[in-house]
Amino acid sequence: MAKLSVRAPQAPAPATFAAKAPGKGPTMSFPVGGPPKKRKSISFGSPITAKGQAVFTRQLATLVKAGMPIMRSLEVLARQEKRPAFRVVIEECADTIRSGGNFSDGLAASPKAFDRLYVNMVKAGEAGGVLDTVLERLAVFTEKAVKIKAKIVAAMVYPAIISCVAGGIMAILMVWVVPKFQEVFFTMLKGKPLPWLTSVVVAVADAMRQNIIAVIGGLAGVSFLFWLFKRSTFGTKVLHWLLLHIPVLGDLFLKAAVARFTRTFGTLLASGVPILQALIITRDTSGNIHIANAINVVHDRVKEGDNVAKPLESTRIFPGMVTSMIEVGEETGALPDMLVRIADNYDEEVDNAVGALTSIIEPVMIVLMAVGVGIIVIAMFLPMVELIKSLSA
Repeated sequence: MAKLSVRAPQAPAPATFAAKAPGKGPTMSFPVGGPPKKRKSISFGSPITAKGQAVFTRQLATLVKAGMPIMRSLEVLARQEKRPAFRVVIEECADTIRSGGNFSDGLAASPKAFDRLYVNMVKAGEAGGVLDTVLERLAVFTEKAVKIKAKIVAAMVYPAIISCVAGGIMAILMVWVVPKFQEVFFTMLKGKPLPWLTSVVVAVADAMRQNIIAVIGGLAGVSFLFWLFKRSTFGTKVLHWLLLHIPVLGDLFLKAAVARFTRTFGTLLASGVPILQALIITRDTSGNIHIANAINVVHDRVKEGDNVAKPLESTRIFPGMVTSMIEVGEETGALPDMLVRIADNYDEEVDNAVGALTSIIEPVMIVLMAVGVGIIVIAMFLPMVELIKSLSA
């Protein structure tokens, strides 16, 4: 009797599709549904800092400029990336390209790491076939932005640190040192009145010591109210107006805003982004509501067929030299180059202004700190002088 053999049915092999990476990379097969999903790293806020983004862009531009395919360049950068959250972002961009998408699509999927400016410039470079050139411009742009931001932050951080140190020293003197002297004075002077300066310092010290919780609570309340005011629309308008018009610092912030606007706008135009879209992106990345409103006016006028210089001049925010140079750039057909030239000029002016401001702030803060501590020291020594005079008499 013949044996009947039955073969167990086999599971069908998963369907695959082939995707060829841009450049000279080999053809690779993946299951239908795309490449395997990577586990996302948990991160709060942006997975990369502005400085880290500048380093990444410069390295990517160098690799692509050397002829390495974009997907392989991303794989190289992902292997050497030390931040897990940003490594996941780079790997997902490479997966997007591997599955047949564009590099800009992968960037757009990570808005916390790459803003609209970055994505649109890459998209324009891909459309024009000049991705290597656009990445080079992006590298220069991000490096300049990081440099100018670092200089402004340095100019603001120094006086803030000095103020905190001076405030801490004054608080220690008033809360702990002055009461010790006060006890000595009452013992030595035996009820005699204190000099007026000493009386004022002692009264302030007593008030701070007895109401220290109320003082800390008041400072916390003021900070919270300022935070709420800053988040409101009206508060944002007021603070941004002050940043542009406050004495000494206002000129510095205005020059930085002009440099940011012209460099962003010029880089977008040079990369092939349409002028109306470039104005919208520049408006959204301006960082100041009044600058954004001015750019919005320019956008509406350009949409109606006007040029850039005249409506920009009508806003009365940008200096006359800027609008004049933009007008010349429009007349000669070299607006992107003119905008970048303006940005370079204002970056240099910001550097000089920050240096001058730092050289002025340093002696002023030291003098103010010395005056505050000196008043307390003199107030503590005045009763001793009175005591020596009475003993001599």
